[in-house]
Amino acid sequence: MTTTTVTRAHATVLPEIADPSQVAPKDARELSRLFFEQLAVLEEGTPEYQYARNTLIEMNVTLVQYAASRFRSRSSDEMEDIVQVGTIGLIKAIDRFELTREVEFTSFAVPYIVGEIKRFFRDTSWAVHVPRRLQEARVQLAKATEELRSRLGRTPTVKELSQLMSLSEEEVIEARLASNGYNSSSLDATINSTSDGESALANFIGADDHALELVEEFHALAPMIAQLDDRERRIIHMRFVDELTQAQIGEHLGVSQMHVSRLLNRTLAKLREGMLTTN
Repeated sequence: MTTTTVTRAHATVLPEIADPSQVAPKDARELSRLFFEQLAVLEEGTPEYQYARNTLIEMNVTLVQYAASRFRSRSSDEMEDIVQVGTIGLIKAIDRFELTREVEFTSFAVPYIVGEIKRFFRDTSWAVHVPRRLQEARVQLAKATEELRSRLGRTPTVKELSQLMSLSEEEVIEARLASNGYNSSSLDATINSTSDGESALANFIGADDHALELVEEFHALAPMIAQLDDRERRIIHMRFVDELTQAQIGEHLGVSQMHVSRLLNRTLAKLREGMLTTN
């Protein structure tokens, strides 16, 4: 393992990992904390920032595979789409995660990943209407795919398509998913099952939603949030509903990020104490 030098102030040297996707989950948890610490102080858009972010994505791709495994009854083409949309969820989680949340990244990321997968199944409107920008990207994607397939003699990767099309990898994934909007199936359509004969396609969508276990806690939390003052409720809403960063909240309130952090920690401590008392 070699190292890559990070020049940003307050940043330290990050380990250079030859194949992050092969890092064991236990090691990935430890390394992810280190990479998140540096991602918070590195300047966005720099090579060092991109290295830290891309490594985090590759190290934690097993979370996507875990979430996608519950849909293993799908065809190989559908599984590829499921993994792709799950990866979008992973990327969103990485971009929004902060170590100050005092939760493991895995616990934070899985709901984002599963949410993107469920949204993929829910958004059946794509079979009727695809946004114009995605229609255009779909055509561009088809041309780029054919060009690279002829040149490389194999199916191109998302990264290779991204470079040729001058789009981000997330945009390439979106364009690829948009292509599927032209080939839809009715949820009432029957498919063959090796064990039960024919079954409706709708029966194979979704899985147990463990988040339902949190419903009682949400009901207990609601009156406590109602007892907060206006500023505390506003901060909670901006942080966990609008999903703004502490810096963005500070801009809205006209205070420093550090002050927002103190206010948020104090409010969360108050809610936590209330929940413990209730339970």
